[in-house]
Amino acid sequence: MARFTRIQVAQVMDETGMVPLFYHKDPEVCQKVITACYKGGARLLEFTNRGDYAHEVFGEINKFAEKELPEMILGVGSVTDAGTASLYMQLGANFVVTPVFREDIAKVCNRKKVLWSPGCGSLTEIATAEEHGCEIVKIFPGSQLGPGFVKAIKAPCPWTSVMPTGGVSTDPENLKAWFDAGVTCVGMGSKLISKELLANEDFEGLEKHVRNTLKLIRELKND
Repeated sequence: MARFTRIQVAQVMDETGMVPLFYHKDPEVCQKVITACYKGGARLLEFTNRGDYAHEVFGEINKFAEKELPEMILGVGSVTDAGTASLYMQLGANFVVTPVFREDIAKVCNRKKVLWSPGCGSLTEIATAEEHGCEIVKIFPGSQLGPGFVKAIKAPCPWTSVMPTGGVSTDPENLKAWFDAGVTCVGMGSKLISKELLANEDFEGLEKHVRNTLKLIRELKND
């Protein structure tokens, strides 16, 4: 069962402005990454559902987070069907992120009042997701849609809260473009938790990188 309500999750997404994305098959590596992100100030992390037995890894690291990192909100991403969403919710997922909009996922998440964020690429998809109870819509792929898309949809629908994923980096100009366009938060994977940092086991460097990125985002949100 989720430890955080969907309202709490949405508030933290808005307050921090960033959701790190990460997957690794080794639970110990995951624990070190999550800890570094937590020390750097992150309070959310999306574990991407990739690789065999990914749900077993998630179960282990979610227990770890509950014990060692009590404010860390772990969720799951890359979910494409209701059965998988239900499986991860049984393991305590606090939010569910999908690459596409699916009504069946909306139903199982809403039934347990778990925040879900579907990937949408048009205003019609976004409106449909919101009609199905979506609080924060994932804009995907962000690399193809860009900040201009966000700015365009916010004009007729200023109430819409969006989180672009893909095409978001820690580069100040990139982040400024997204937040100037009106995003609520951004999802970042390898641009934040890079292969180089992992290969060198530079978890202190990761902590610093997360802290600096969150500081920049706070400044951009307060402009």
